[in-house]
Amino acid sequence: MSPVRRCSRTACGRPAVATLTYVYADSTAVLGPLATYAEPHCYDLCAEHSERLTAPRGWDVVRLTDGSAPSRPSGDDLEALANAVREAARPHDRAAQAGGSGPGSGGSGGGNGTGETRRGHLRVLRSPDS
Repeated sequence: MSPVRRCSRTACGRPAVATLTYVYADSTAVLGPLATYAEPHCYDLCAEHSERLTAPRGWDVVRLTDGSAPSRPSGDDLEALANAVREAARPHDRAAQAGGSGPGSGGSGGGNGTGETRRGHLRVLRSPDS
C-alpha cells in the first residue's frame, strides 16, 4: 500500500491535496486542506478535481485554505495593476493639464495644497486625519 493518498474520483490516480466533506443538514460542501488521516465519509481530491468542484443545485461550496499556499491574484487585483501601469505610462503633460502636479511644479516632495505629494510617477495621498 502506498503511503501517498490518492484522489477518490474514479479512474484518477493523482495524489490527493484536499479533503471534501458534505454537511447534509446545511446543504454545504466543505473543501479544505488534506485531512491528517482518511475519514470514511470524506473524499480526498487531487488539485484538478478540487479546483473544478461543483455542488448540487441549491448547495453552497465553502473552500477553506490553510494559508501556506500562495493565493492567486483576483481579477480585481490584475485590473488594479493594469490601471496603475497605464497611469504610470501617461505623459506628465496630460497629468498637469488635468490639475495634477507636473514635473516642474514643486520638486520631488512638493504638495499642491490637496495633501497630495508627487514622487516621479507615484502619488502619496495623505489621510484627512493627519
